[in-house]
Amino acid sequence: MKKVLFMLTVMFMTMSYSQEIKQVPMITVSGEGKIKVAPDQVLIAISLETKGSKADDVKRENDKKIDAVLKFIKKASIAKEDFQTQRISLNPNYDFAKKKYNYIATQSIQILLKDLSKYDELMEGLISEGINKIDNVEFKSSKMVQLQSEARKLAIKDAKSKADDFVSVLNQKVGKAILISDNSQSYNPRPVLYAMKSMAMDESAPRETLAAGEIEITANVSVSFILE
Repeated sequence: MKKVLFMLTVMFMTMSYSQEIKQVPMITVSGEGKIKVAPDQVLIAISLETKGSKADDVKRENDKKIDAVLKFIKKASIAKEDFQTQRISLNPNYDFAKKKYNYIATQSIQILLKDLSKYDELMEGLISEGINKIDNVEFKSSKMVQLQSEARKLAIKDAKSKADDFVSVLNQKVGKAILISDNSQSYNPRPVLYAMKSMAMDESAPRETLAAGEIEITANVSVSFILE
């Protein structure tokens, strides 16, 4: 009997709690904040690939070229914390035409260039030292944390404005926010990679090969407000 009474009490409390929750008038809206800014940094991912028939010779040649590349980067006044080896690999590759294996050694380096005016000079030097792949170029801002904060604030303001619009015709007011969800996704605009590769490799191309444009920092939120 006690067990039955306990179960009935729990059910009654649950139903009462559910009814209370349902009775709270609220509205849920999304908000977006966008900030556009000219980038002042560029993150460059490059690779040096060497092929050959003997694994030890391929690895030795690749290491020698990478040594020259790293020395060039240091001479280019890139701070040691702004460049880093990302990947090293040595893989066999079967040549079906010749019916034998050859080997491919690859080393990848990532460089954060904080002076965009030095981009062309840096890339020409890297290619001269043996770099034969440009894997990625990503524009960045040194004020990214501050810009992301501003974008989030704009997103909240946008959500509040939308909520005001919706309830204005209902003779109600938007009250306190009771739930905020951050739906932002990391996104960094990039230039067309293949175009940059061809321009960098083409000696007849203009010296100015980097069109930085603007980067857009976006924040997206979902906010639930109590209605008064």
